[in-house]
Amino acid sequence: MSARRTIPAPIRRAVSAGILIAAVTVLGACGSEGSPASQGAPAGTAPAAVPSSASSAGSASPAPSAAAAAGATLTITDPWVKTAPKGMSAAFGTLVNPTDTEVTVVSGASPLSPMIELHEVVESGGKMIMRPKEGGFVIPPRGTHRLQPGGDHIMLMGVTEAVKPGARIPFTLTLKGGGTLEFTAIGKEFAGGKEDYEPGTHAEGDKGDG
Repeated sequence: MSARRTIPAPIRRAVSAGILIAAVTVLGACGSEGSPASQGAPAGTAPAAVPSSASSAGSASPAPSAAAAAGATLTITDPWVKTAPKGMSAAFGTLVNPTDTEVTVVSGASPLSPMIELHEVVESGGKMIMRPKEGGFVIPPRGTHRLQPGGDHIMLMGVTEAVKPGARIPFTLTLKGGGTLEFTAIGKEFAGGKEDYEPGTHAEGDKGDG
């Protein structure tokens, strides 16, 4: 029987170290394919996803419509309501449009009246009459539109509570496109504006207070 050969200790240590280095190299190569560590992210975390241009566009808030933007900036100066014991009254003021887009008021509402119309005053048969204004009130870009006795105004019908001097009456105007303008008008005495309604437009016998 031949004598058993003994490998010196320095050689055994060198061989073990080489095997260990090879194992680490293999494991490192496996982890380099798409792993967070290979991309500089902390271990155990995934890299942040970068949204595509399509998803970014889909998640962006839509730009407000021209009418909605106008509704946020349309104002009215010196709004007031004609005092009245009951029945009918009218509201006035100056609509101001500071935007670059035409704004149209299409309707109005107030807790003071169950029925509100946008009116104009025109001459008919030698007298002045009031009638609903077709198309509403149009305020030009960077312009104004005056609501006044004897002209365009907001007509309130079916008023059951007296409108007294100093009364504060809330209004909401609806704009073409869906925007709104809310304001408070002050009750004021006014003796003018006795125009008649256009025959057939309202109940027989109604007289205007605009």
